[in-house]
Amino acid sequence: MSWRVAARLLAAAIVALLAAAIVALLANGCASVPSGPLAVRVLAINDFHGNLKTPGAGIPIHDPNDANKTITVRAGGAEHLATAIAEARAKNPNHAFVAAGDLVGATPLLSALFRDEPTIEALSLMGLEASAVGNHEFDRGRDELLRLQRGGCHPAEGCKGPAPFAGARFQYLAASTFDAASGRTILPSTFVKRFEGVPVAFIGLTLKDTPQLVVPAGVAGLRFADEAETVNALVPELKKQGIEAIVLLIHQGGQPTGDYDECPGLTGPIVNIVKKLDRAVDAVISGHTHRAYNCRIDGRLVTSAHQYGTVFTEIDLTIDRRTRDVTHARASNVIVKPESFAKNDAMTALIAAYEGLISPLTRRVVGVVGTVLSNEPGPNGESAVGQIVADAQLAATGETADGGAQIALMNPGGLRAPLGRAGGNIVVYEDLFAVQPFSNNLVTVTLSGAQVLRALEEQWIDQPRPRILQVSRGFAYAWDASRPVGARIVAGSATLDGAPIDAAKNYRVTINSFLAEGGDNFTVFKAATERRTGVRDIDALESYLARAPNPPGAAAHRIRKLN
Repeated sequence: MSWRVAARLLAAAIVALLAAAIVALLANGCASVPSGPLAVRVLAINDFHGNLKTPGAGIPIHDPNDANKTITVRAGGAEHLATAIAEARAKNPNHAFVAAGDLVGATPLLSALFRDEPTIEALSLMGLEASAVGNHEFDRGRDELLRLQRGGCHPAEGCKGPAPFAGARFQYLAASTFDAASGRTILPSTFVKRFEGVPVAFIGLTLKDTPQLVVPAGVAGLRFADEAETVNALVPELKKQGIEAIVLLIHQGGQPTGDYDECPGLTGPIVNIVKKLDRAVDAVISGHTHRAYNCRIDGRLVTSAHQYGTVFTEIDLTIDRRTRDVTHARASNVIVKPESFAKNDAMTALIAAYEGLISPLTRRVVGVVGTVLSNEPGPNGESAVGQIVADAQLAATGETADGGAQIALMNPGGLRAPLGRAGGNIVVYEDLFAVQPFSNNLVTVTLSGAQVLRALEEQWIDQPRPRILQVSRGFAYAWDASRPVGARIVAGSATLDGAPIDAAKNYRVTINSFLAEGGDNFTVFKAATERRTGVRDIDALESYLARAPNPPGAAAHRIRKLN
């Protein structure tokens, strides 16, 4: 055999061996490629508001033994939420943990005293991956939001925590929030995660009405775009990247009529927003209204997980591996009951580290109440806490000789918790801060009687839901729910110490600094004159409890509702 023939035979043998190896590799590769649909689990929360410890309010649900009754279930707390999330995550290796905003802002003392760094650290430890920016993330302005994202000590207060603040390990998303000068978003619009090679995009944004909900300094230089228009403009860009599975994280919501894991009826801004969304959006995780619901709007899944970590949502997405699109989405809301989910050791250690730094302040006794005072409004819009706070603000500003207040008005959104503790009537400073966490100053202004009446009408004008102002003692009025918006105050019903409010007369009225700047769409307050800034709202409440120990629950109704 010549050397040429031998070489040809050897070459042919090598080619045959390589071909066999390639065939084997392809066969093995094909065998390892999963078949069938891809199952992805998305875990979601919203409106956590720094509730590291189990909140006192719990969650109201239908009584399992009597659907006509409502019971309150104790739930929440970072220690238990962390365990619940970990257990849910373990059920499916393809998972994501996301949120729909208001993780910080209006927070309890434990988080607020450290500028919400403990909350960011806790959620990072839980494995949160992305969150929409809520309106409360702007309470301290853009720069502070960006510091929470990126880390570093506060420029004025320095570092107060037990360790240097490293910033969020998760990504805040702000698709609709633009720097007015540059036209660019202040944070990324989307977060994309791949599951076995299949991408899922999460778009995050806040509500366009954020400027009406935050003090002007908090949103200075920012522009907030329409929610649906923002999302629909992003869809083609995502599709160009080969992304078909899209989940929206939006800090806007609605009002359900059913229990925490159902949705026989949903009203509110989220309904119209979802109807305007491109059909490419497969599921919507909402928030802002602090309600729990599991809904479908035009066939599309829409969820919300109550507030304060009391509930988390498990969303199961079924994705076609070929088209990469969601073919089915289902969800369930899970109550985070302390007895069902053990405490997470890392959360316990984090909370203890911060509590050790502030316990002398938080546990300082400030007063006594006769019973737990609810911040939940009755049918007329009035609450027991609202009456006490309004009275405290009147007491703090009404005793000056030169233009003291005659009326105090308090926005209901500023009352974040009940006052008092079940099983005991002693109130500590931490309790006050839970009720009023914003540290607003009181501002006493002059309003005409006509402006006072206009402010009462603005409780319904351009409001996503009624915002019934809490009123101080001596002031009273009636409203008629059957009358049109803008004309609901019953003529002649508004009185001060029994005398009708005179449209032409001036009155001294105390409001907080948030309302004074037109917050919650109470635009009439911006036109007030003779402004005098006073003490902080929480200091007024503390002084009132010291001077009027053991205040009763709700007094006789100051506000009457007709029809």
